[in-house]
Amino acid sequence: MTRIAIIGASGGIGKAFVEHYAGREETALIHAFSRSGHVFTHNNVQSFSIDIADPVSIEHAAASVADYSLDLVIVATGILHADDGLPLQPERALHELDAEKMQRVFAINTIGPAMLMKYFLPLLNKKTRSVFAVLSARVGSISDNRLGGWYSYRASKAALNMLVKTAAIETRRLDRHAIVVGLHPGTVNSNLSRPFQARVARDKLFSPAYSVERLAEVLDNLDPADSGGCFAWDGQRVPA
Repeated sequence: MTRIAIIGASGGIGKAFVEHYAGREETALIHAFSRSGHVFTHNNVQSFSIDIADPVSIEHAAASVADYSLDLVIVATGILHADDGLPLQPERALHELDAEKMQRVFAINTIGPAMLMKYFLPLLNKKTRSVFAVLSARVGSISDNRLGGWYSYRASKAALNMLVKTAAIETRRLDRHAIVVGLHPGTVNSNLSRPFQARVARDKLFSPAYSVERLAEVLDNLDPADSGGCFAWDGQRVPA
């Protein structure tokens, strides 16, 4: 029986992850973390609040499940645009760069996941195979960048991929069963991608449920030798 923590459980992909794993017979319990503390109706799901921009909140969240050994941790958080008090859009050119907005992107896409690694990686089950997976993006690949633009988002995901690689190296020394990876979900029909879907081919725009189904299959087939890598929804390794 598996115990799972899903951070970002109220978003499109995070919620689909909760629904997917809640329906698996082997799932004993899911700890679903979100800023809103979204409540799920499944008997094997417990809801908690978390603010990934606040390291204290992350520390408290990890402490709330510290009595459990986790078999799977999924971080399904991220920011690309926003229309709130600090409007945010991906930059198309250098003259659009804004330090405050860049800091916000890095706070959510890079620093938050790094703090989650700090507090949740030690909670992985050391007696058997366990996985810590965080949503990354193909646009975070340096060698695959052919179009430019989206400076903050690309850089924040590239930095995240480096954090995954570095954490995987350290974790391997402490737990040979652990797997630490990034995941590229494809272009998913969610709030994050909605303003940028116009040029996406219909067969390349995935529902959250479809993307999660494929990503779960990828997670099922990873082994410790894959730790430190970033894998797309189709199982292909995303180049660094």
